[in-house]
Amino acid sequence: MNTQNSYRITIALLSLFLVILFIVNISLGSVNIPVRAVFGSLFGSDGVKETWDYIILNYRLPKAITAILVGSGLSLGGLLMQTLFRNPLAGPYVLGISSGASLGVALLIMGSSILGGTFLVLAQSQLFISIAASTGSFLVLFAVMLVSKQVKNTMSILIIGLMFSSLTSAIISVLAYFSSAENLQQYMFWGFGSLGNLTWNEVLIFASIFILATLLILPVIKSLNSLLLGENYAKSVGVNMKQTKNLILVATSLLTGVITAFAGPIAFIGLAAPHMTKLMLKSSDHRIMMPAAALLGANIMLISDTVAQLPNSEFTLPINAITTLFGAPIVIWLLLRKRKMVL
Repeated sequence: MNTQNSYRITIALLSLFLVILFIVNISLGSVNIPVRAVFGSLFGSDGVKETWDYIILNYRLPKAITAILVGSGLSLGGLLMQTLFRNPLAGPYVLGISSGASLGVALLIMGSSILGGTFLVLAQSQLFISIAASTGSFLVLFAVMLVSKQVKNTMSILIIGLMFSSLTSAIISVLAYFSSAENLQQYMFWGFGSLGNLTWNEVLIFASIFILATLLILPVIKSLNSLLLGENYAKSVGVNMKQTKNLILVATSLLTGVITAFAGPIAFIGLAAPHMTKLMLKSSDHRIMMPAAALLGANIMLISDTVAQLPNSEFTLPINAITTLFGAPIVIWLLLRKRKMVL
């Protein structure tokens, strides 16, 4: 079997698993719904219980789609960052975009303790929490892009992103100190991450931004392969580094920002999934890696969400806890297995 056929089979299997996990995810939960009823509801067949139909179409289906978007987006963002910075421990959050989103939410939720009035009402709205997170991530993106024009060294952007994260964390700590216990608890619950609070309109907005970010990545896929050998090599083969860097930063920021805004800060998927993809494919070609990483990230997120739902139980575990329990051992295993992780 030649290498190309092996890649196609791997991607086909990942796609098949995605479909199976998608159906399983919709079927399982506090109320188990037969797979036949899931298909009946999805394809508009008669005879499905009204309560099952409502649960599937208004809660579980948008949640499953959100899981796919989150897993794919984080995996793609992680792959882009690891390639751009040539750092195997880089993830989609290294630019500080997620921290900016967290700061926006903290200002809304915990700031309402200080400001009161209208802010107390807005802090209870999922829509305004998403808007606050989007605004925070956009402002950090603007700052990162502004600074990136002033520095030539790509590693400097990485350090600047980490500094933005530290700065926003410090501001959040100050807000937490003066916040009420109720608002502090609300912010903590947001930080646990959630896939199940989106309406269909919010899923549509999420998907639109995801597609836009993906389209921005397409023109730089060949350039990403050159970047693996360093910026100097990429320039020598005609890569426009400024344009490539800007597209990568904007695409990753859009993915990270919209995911944090709508689902909260989801940990470890963006770090673990790209490395798992490289181990599966034994390839660094981004034309193959990108779709495979997106599919694997979506699969991992669906598995994590299915576990978090605790089938046959009325309780739901924080999705962040599950992704960390899943991702952290993988990263540790990779470090022990390879000693020096390489791109």
